[in-house]
Amino acid sequence: MPLAKVNQVLQHATENHYGVAAVNVFNYETVKWVAEAANREKIPVIIQLYPGFEKYIALKHVAAFARDFAENSPIPIAVHLDHSASYEIAVGGIKAGFPSIMVDGSALPYEENVEVTSAVVRTAAVFGVDVEAELGHVGSGANLDDIVNSDHYTNVDQAVEFVERTGCGSLAVAVGNAHGAYVQTPNLDFDRIAALRKAVKVPLVLHGCSDIPHDQLQESVRLGMSKFNIATEYFRACTKSVVEQASKGEVKGNFVGLLEAASEDAIEFVRGKMRLLNPNKFSL
Repeated sequence: MPLAKVNQVLQHATENHYGVAAVNVFNYETVKWVAEAANREKIPVIIQLYPGFEKYIALKHVAAFARDFAENSPIPIAVHLDHSASYEIAVGGIKAGFPSIMVDGSALPYEENVEVTSAVVRTAAVFGVDVEAELGHVGSGANLDDIVNSDHYTNVDQAVEFVERTGCGSLAVAVGNAHGAYVQTPNLDFDRIAALRKAVKVPLVLHGCSDIPHDQLQESVRLGMSKFNIATEYFRACTKSVVEQASKGEVKGNFVGLLEAASEDAIEFVRGKMRLLNPNKFSL
């Protein structure tokens, strides 16, 4: 089918009351396993890449084979560039072939965040590219203050203004979530999620979903959160599967065989997350 648009996928999820797993990848196999999970579950997924991995693999390579999987999938698969920390990185993602990009100006003062996000939205519109932005401080799970200090959380009134001024297509918010492994189990601010969903017109995005308790993720779906970013747990699951298969000694130095043997556990991890984010059991 034609390559799915991220904003269309998120709008569909909002209308049908499920959450979309947005899974970070870094090579061919990690893309392939996410695509296979979507096809088995018969529910849309987003494949995304963190631009910091460009030292490992060129953005254009991941964009190319992720798009190929998406275009040949019977299930809608969207492709997205995650966490561009500047205008230049975001626009570089467009050049590399990503049909959706995130510009993250959340570390900047508010007006500067508005300015850089607006500039990316204007450029992206020329090429028909979707734009995700971020407001609030989604910090590191290793920093307790980033998780529990509500001063870092997204202000509802400011979020409404931000979306209107920038024209972004979706908004990542801070509600007690953070990136990477958590030093303490997070407790999401559900009242804030509900208020944001009521006030903000565009789909909402939750970053740092690895290791957030299952019941909290499902409540976030019920409250209208649409996109759920998963990286740390997926990479952990892939590593665990590869190590376990290697320790069995059955592949005997066959690297291709090792990756093939590791694939099922990785695929099943993604399927499990997709089912978790689909409490009403929607399927295509």
